[in-house]
Amino acid sequence: MLLQKKQYRVHGLTGQFCDASRELIYRRSIHERVREEFSLAVSVAASVFGMFAIADYYLLGFTSAFYMLLTMRVVVVSLCLWVAYIVRRGGISDDRSWLHAVPLWLFATGIILIVPLRPESLSTQTTAVVVATMAFCLLIPNRLTVVAAASLYLNIGFLVAAVLFAKLAPIPTLLLSLLLIMGMVVGFCALLRLEILQRKQYALLHEEREQNLQLHQEIAHRESLEEQLRVLAERDALTKLNNRGHFMNVAKKLLQRSQADHVPFSLFMIDVDHFKQINDTWGHSYGDWVLIRVAEVCAEALRPSDVIGRFGGEEFVVALPNTSTSDAQRVAERLKQRVAELAFTDEMSELSLSVTIGLATTNADESNLEALIKRADDMLYVGKRSGRDQVVVCRDGLRQD
Repeated sequence: MLLQKKQYRVHGLTGQFCDASRELIYRRSIHERVREEFSLAVSVAASVFGMFAIADYYLLGFTSAFYMLLTMRVVVVSLCLWVAYIVRRGGISDDRSWLHAVPLWLFATGIILIVPLRPESLSTQTTAVVVATMAFCLLIPNRLTVVAAASLYLNIGFLVAAVLFAKLAPIPTLLLSLLLIMGMVVGFCALLRLEILQRKQYALLHEEREQNLQLHQEIAHRESLEEQLRVLAERDALTKLNNRGHFMNVAKKLLQRSQADHVPFSLFMIDVDHFKQINDTWGHSYGDWVLIRVAEVCAEALRPSDVIGRFGGEEFVVALPNTSTSDAQRVAERLKQRVAELAFTDEMSELSLSVTIGLATTNADESNLEALIKRADDMLYVGKRSGRDQVVVCRDGLRQD
């Protein structure tokens, strides 16, 4: 499981990934959402904090304590709104996370300062401290350690201020301490659970993405293997032309289409002259190289609509759909000339290649590819017996030189 990998392990006390680099990647992924939520929460909290100036007025009237409280609230609200503005404009980043802590410490300081200025409202302020502690944990997206530090400062500062300025007795102090501790523990545990759940959700999302990526890679790999198998099944290993089986399948379909469209269909067989002598003189490796060069020249001399394949040994076969005998003969002559112009170097510099071509064209009703190949092959052997290096044409069973 991905969640069990070291990089996705979550610390049990901080709620963060144990892997610092993974934690940084996570924080960057939620940066925009945290920025918006943080600025909104701080703005709302600052507005609520400022509105309590109305309660200060009803309790204190226009007294020096009221003006001091009003000044403190104005300062806290102004600074918090300023921080919220900076954050919303994109001023917060992972290396400036102290901006997260500033509003928390400002709110905490403001709440603590209310105690010496309004000691008679201690019970109300106690509720405010508990609510603020929970708000720190739940409403403001932040690091757990930053929230814990601000909450600890708020609760300890409030307890000290209550003892010093509200003259709190030992027993009420103990009860207040227990209440504040309970609020911090509940808030801490709630935020810790939230942080862990968010990171587990993030890890599961990445697990799904990685599995999908692996699946796509596997599919691509299988498609590549299938393509390789298809090529192996359809291509001649030496010349990379269509092998005999694939050529027959393609040529049959082209012949059927030509018959359906009532257009001529031509086919010629090519044989490399004196190929056995080439093998005997220079060896089979040079013979293979000659076949490769001849295959390249033949493929280049043909039209895009023509189909060529290796029929076996030094023989090649070409299907020419929608091609009359005269047009096919011109193609064959051009191909024969290209082969004759092939130049070789080194040991084979004296080699002069030639090919013999037998050509046949379908008549109106013929749809048998094997019969057409047989006629072209017969013309090929007629040409080989009569001197080679020529194109021999057959139509309707008759030879045409």
